[in-house]
Amino acid sequence: MKILHTSDWHLGRSLYGRNRYEEFTAFLDWLENLIDKQKIDTLLIAGDVFDTSIPSNRAQELYYRFLSKVSSATNCSHIVVIAGNHDSPSFLNAPKECLKALNIHVIGSITDNPEDEVIILRNSNNEPEAIVCAIPYLRDRDIRTVEAGETIDDKNAKLIAGIQTHYADVCQIAEEKQKKYNDIPIVGMGHLFTAGGKTVEDDGVREIYVGSLTHVDKNIFPPCIDYLALGHLHVPQIVGGVEHIRYSGSPIPMGYGESAQNKKVIMVEFNNGTSQISELNIPCFQPLEKISGNINEITEKLHTFKLQSSNAWLEIEYSGDKIVNNLREIIDEAITDTSMEIRQIKNKRIIDRVISQTNKHETLDDLNEHDVFLRCMDNQKVPEKDRPILIQAYKEIITSINEDDVNAE
Repeated sequence: MKILHTSDWHLGRSLYGRNRYEEFTAFLDWLENLIDKQKIDTLLIAGDVFDTSIPSNRAQELYYRFLSKVSSATNCSHIVVIAGNHDSPSFLNAPKECLKALNIHVIGSITDNPEDEVIILRNSNNEPEAIVCAIPYLRDRDIRTVEAGETIDDKNAKLIAGIQTHYADVCQIAEEKQKKYNDIPIVGMGHLFTAGGKTVEDDGVREIYVGSLTHVDKNIFPPCIDYLALGHLHVPQIVGGVEHIRYSGSPIPMGYGESAQNKKVIMVEFNNGTSQISELNIPCFQPLEKISGNINEITEKLHTFKLQSSNAWLEIEYSGDKIVNNLREIIDEAITDTSMEIRQIKNKRIIDRVISQTNKHETLDDLNEHDVFLRCMDNQKVPEKDRPILIQAYKEIITSINEDDVNAE
């Protein structure tokens, strides 16, 4: 059987206020054609289907239309979807019984019974072909109990132990079923951050647990897994040098830090006890270009793009020595009568001058939530010795907010 591994679609994500529905549509159309052309039997979507827990109507339409078309217009027999940290578990789970009629299996959250995450994939003759351990993003509250007086090391250790125990419990059930079905392959799915995983600047990958020590090691995954399809990291990669443990990465660049990446999906073919893993390149549906330099370097690069009839979305960073107050006007003129769009202009000289004078001119757009908290501590003159515990408590609050399922009530 052939399995296709993809993840981190982030449907509904925008870029500096510009919606990207045309890009997402182009990707999903391409993916449907690939599934049909390669005669894929099972599609795995390893979390972060949507960018937010309350996706727009347009994002939902793209998702359900894709599922319907793949189920009805291709030979793909099964689709397995797990929730990521950006997804609402209850939102994904809501239509799961209806989708099951189309052999679309959705696991939005863990339950009291680990067997709910073990899915037997059967062919048209009702013969078992593979077992999927579909483990969604494991929220802190799902796998760790809170005790008074815990240190951050205690919390990290309990998180790692909780993740490892859950994977072990689910895979043990899969192994027991495997014995009944002539050793068919076991395929794992997960959404987490593994130790040593590669990220890039501006990829939007947030820490999903408090403390980077909670990046899990490859050794926590049970050895019975023949292929492990992971989501969360946007860079396609092999985990810890182990060929069968992989991130497929995001299908389109989520920010300019990803713009130079070769985006991929992973195809796994099982045949008589052996497996073959292939990386398939995803086309670029909307080029993103980041330009940095002085005014001459910027205008020369824009002229080159103009000669190439580029339709890129541009992020421009001026880093020249002189202050250019009419930077926007110069750039607008340079891209006149082209299909290029300016998404962001960063004038480092203006920013440096303002910040060197006073921080009063900073806006919330210039700061993230951690910067704001640091500014608050500065304003309240919190002693350095008291800051680590306050920062730790604040991180726990942010993690809890990110994990709240607004659709659960």
